[in-house]
Amino acid sequence: MPLAALLAAAAGDPHAGVVGSIPSPGSGRLGPLHMYGLMIALGVVAAVEVGRVRWRARGGNPDDVYAIALWAVPAGLVGARLYHVVTDWNRLYSNGRWWPDAFQVWNGGLGIPGGVALGVAVGVYVAHRRGWRIAVGLDALIPGIPLAQAIGRVGNWWNQELFGGPSTLPWAVEIDPENRPAQHIGSATFHPTFLYEMLWNLALFYLLLRIDRTRRLRPGNLLAVYVGGYFLGRLWIEALRIDTATEILGIRVNIWLSIIGIGGAVVALVARGLWRRPDDRSEPYRDGHRWVDGEIVAPVDADEPADPATPGPGSDAGDAEEAPDRRSEDVGGEDEDQGAGLSGGPGEDPPSG
Repeated sequence: MPLAALLAAAAGDPHAGVVGSIPSPGSGRLGPLHMYGLMIALGVVAAVEVGRVRWRARGGNPDDVYAIALWAVPAGLVGARLYHVVTDWNRLYSNGRWWPDAFQVWNGGLGIPGGVALGVAVGVYVAHRRGWRIAVGLDALIPGIPLAQAIGRVGNWWNQELFGGPSTLPWAVEIDPENRPAQHIGSATFHPTFLYEMLWNLALFYLLLRIDRTRRLRPGNLLAVYVGGYFLGRLWIEALRIDTATEILGIRVNIWLSIIGIGGAVVALVARGLWRRPDDRSEPYRDGHRWVDGEIVAPVDADEPADPATPGPGSDAGDAEEAPDRRSEDVGGEDEDQGAGLSGGPGEDPPSG
């Protein structure tokens, strides 16, 4: 170490030995905008749009994805907040401290496992009500989830949170003194674990697209691949974090959950069978119809036109007869480019870097 760095370290300079770093914003806001919330919103928009492209490529009505997101996204936010509040109840919210802190989502505190669990569960229910073949629908929508997570992690940078231990690596992130743990108050730069998770999720997004394009996995297996892949990354990233967290037997609860998630994904793939079978169906809707250029196309072997999909929650069952008209509204002007690489359709070019 150069003499100047040694002298700085002896004087207690927190930047001693740091050759480069990532600066942090001075505030979690940009004007009137809470950047944490904005990043989550942008992630949701990206996931929904990717899902629309991929569902359309499979012969589904892309507007179905909007209808599902209307229910699944709020459910995901509620699930994510509930997971955070429950797992950190004793540390942050007990003894009357939950009001109003438990509802201040813009300050951070969303547990991804809870958000994915409740969001997917509600989304599956709504998709079933709309007549989707669930396994095919999951394969279309699941890749958008790690993309949304990656974008959302930028909000952690704005809030100066979810970082790891002290580091002098060139990509270490600068943390203001008021946001540093007491035991590391003398350190200025830390492992940007939020950045590690963002990059991991982007890689997982790309991997899911590539795997889906091969059409070798059984329909629906992409969910298990996502769960296993996400928790594999979360396992080692969580081990780098130094923020206070709920522990079980001295181990962070999210590490335990990661181990369970990886094991559950493996069990699911083994139980269902990994590879596609001759009798696996690829039609987007259970009654066999497809949506093509704003029109419902009946199954080839059907004597009568296919029944419309069942309406979502809040709709009257009697309105189902009008579904074909609803499916064809406002789609004539959409761009016919399916988005090479995102749709996962056969014969398309792989996504570029």
